[in-house]
Amino acid sequence: MPTKLTSHLVEFYGTECGICKKLEPLLDRLQDEVGMEIQKIEVWHNEENAKLWKEMDAGFCGAVPLFVNTKTNKKICGSATYEKFKEWALGK
Repeated sequence: MPTKLTSHLVEFYGTECGICKKLEPLLDRLQDEVGMEIQKIEVWHNEENAKLWKEMDAGFCGAVPLFVNTKTNKKICGSATYEKFKEWALGK
């Protein structure tokens, strides 16, 4: 069954992804400070999630982590600064 999006802020990640794990505290801080949920979708061990990731990636990144704001279609590939993530989350 395909994953249903529950937030307009989405992180596609892999369970064993080192960058993904390193970003967790920064993303937790962002959620706390901005008050918006970032839906985390694992793609390395879930075929349906991987299909959604490829569809939403649309050739932009091709890797994880991939962050998508579905309201603005702004994306971040890989790591970024806290300020960049905040701008992404707020649609700036």
